[in-house]
Amino acid sequence: MKKILALVIAGLLAFPAGAADTAEGPPELPLFEGNEADLSEFLWTKRPVVVFADTPNDPRFIEQMNLLNADIPALIWRDVVVLTDTDPEARSDLRQKLRPRGFMLVLIDKDGGVKQRKPAPWDVREISHTIDKFPTRQQEIREDLGKE
Repeated sequence: MKKILALVIAGLLAFPAGAADTAEGPPELPLFEGNEADLSEFLWTKRPVVVFADTPNDPRFIEQMNLLNADIPALIWRDVVVLTDTDPEARSDLRQKLRPRGFMLVLIDKDGGVKQRKPAPWDVREISHTIDKFPTRQQEIREDLGKE
C-alpha cells in the first residue's frame, strides 16, 4: 500500500514539471462561450464546468475566472472544459437546461449529469476535490494506478 501511495504522490509531483518541459508556454484554460457549446459534445470525454452570470462585469464572475486560471494544469488533468454564459438575453441552450439565477457555477461529469451547483465562486482546489469524488474520476484513478 505504501508503494502505491508513493507512486501516486510521485506522479502528482512530476505532472507539473513534466508538463512544463514539453509545453511551449503556460497551458491555456479550455474555454468556450455558452452559446457556442453543446453539452452533448463533451459526453464521456470532458467534464464541463459552467460559469453563469448576468454580465461579464459581475464581480463573482471575474473572481471565478481568476480562480480557474490560477491552476490550469489541475483542471486539464481532470479533463475539465470551462463554458461561460454572461448574456441572459441570448437564452442559450445552457441557460434553458440549467436555469441559473444570477451567478452560478455548475460541475458536470463526463456522464452528462449535473453533480454540483454553487451560488458563489469556488477555487480549483475545491473543484478538484469534488471532481475526484465522482465515480468516473475514481475509475480513471484506478485505471491510471493499474498502468504503473
